Amino acid sequence: MKRKVVVTGIGAVTPIGNTAAESWQAAKEGKCGIAPITHYDTSSQKAKLAGEVKGLNVEDYIDKREIRKMDRVTQLAMVAAHQAMADSGLNMEAEDATRCGVIVSSGIGGLSTIESEHSKGLEKGFDRVSPYFIPMVISNMPAGHIAIEFGFKGMCSCAVTACASGSNAIGDSFRQIRDGYADVMLCGGTEASITPLGVGGFTSLKALHTGTDPQRASIPFDAQRSGFVMGEGAGILILEEYEHAKARGAKIYGEIVGYASNCDAHHITAPAPGGEGAARCMKLALEDAGLNPEDIGYINAHGTSTPMNDACETAAIKTAFGDYAQKLCVSSTKSMTGHLLGASGAVEAIFTVMAVKDDFIPATINYKEADPACDLDIVPNTGRQCTLKAAMSNSLGFGGHNASLIFAKEGV
Repeated sequence: MKRKVVVTGIGAVTPIGNTAAESWQAAKEGKCGIAPITHYDTSSQKAKLAGEVKGLNVEDYIDKREIRKMDRVTQLAMVAAHQAMADSGLNMEAEDATRCGVIVSSGIGGLSTIESEHSKGLEKGFDRVSPYFIPMVISNMPAGHIAIEFGFKGMCSCAVTACASGSNAIGDSFRQIRDGYADVMLCGGTEASITPLGVGGFTSLKALHTGTDPQRASIPFDAQRSGFVMGEGAGILILEEYEHAKARGAKIYGEIVGYASNCDAHHITAPAPGGEGAARCMKLALEDAGLNPEDIGYINAHGTSTPMNDACETAAIKTAFGDYAQKLCVSSTKSMTGHLLGASGAVEAIFTVMAVKDDFIPATINYKEADPACDLDIVPNTGRQCTLKAAMSNSLGFGGHNASLIFAKEGV
């Protein structure tokens, strides 16, 4: 028998807030987190804007000596994990640690450390790089550090599926609990790739917006969209088996009821024509949840602000939802945060579960010019109060990776 899985804790560090509550409130208010890059000098590069985390004091969460052993990608994950654990009220002394697991993903890993230590190696010799270099850069280390910090002894893994990574981490964790392998899973994604090499790589790929106006930079579904804006941050959720959560009196944000993951098997960076793979993925998630298309009131779209993604995702939603697609509310919170790569699905999952909980749909901000290829109700500029039974979050990654998550009100 499949077990019921609920969300009992959330933590987030994003370009629009340093906690999940701050980030969700900013999303409801339609705040833009895009601004000129401050992490490094951009004078020799085309891309000038990003969604940076602002004013975060990592030492509020992690000991200063430990911080030095962690790339920023792990630091952000640890901060969000501390928040989610505190929010959940889990007492690990009362838990069977072998039934508590961690799946925390990153699309790229410790890129800033790779860059800085490579420079040091060129200057001083490569045998002089930091002894912490390898554990600082490998993508599984955020999950490893979190498991060590909180004593989670069950499955500990890291799904690396580019921009679908965070969603795969949550979906795979959902299955671990639903199928009886775990009672508690700490899951999500983290990314910290606003670096000269990271931004340069996406610029060379012609995927990034290179303008200087933050209000016209990350503009999903707008006819003038010209590329995504890099973001950074982390999102962490505590998933729990329903009876386990009830027994300890946990507060419940909502239920995760459906998940699907598949592949376009088409191209390393471009989506399949008409969003064929994404459409199949959404249909599979609905089937997994046992829901009809009409049960979904809102889709938090992948919505990157690239010309191809937004048109293909629109086509995919039409294929998956048929005539009902025109009645669906769809928005992209990347208009506020930028694209957090491997963390995007996790942060957007938090926004989706909160949308269902609060019956509120966040807007696609800074939207001005309609595109006939993106002719859905994309909730332009102003959020909307709307009773929601269930909502879907989509993530589509390089390599053809697709993931769809469905959240519902508890008991629906």
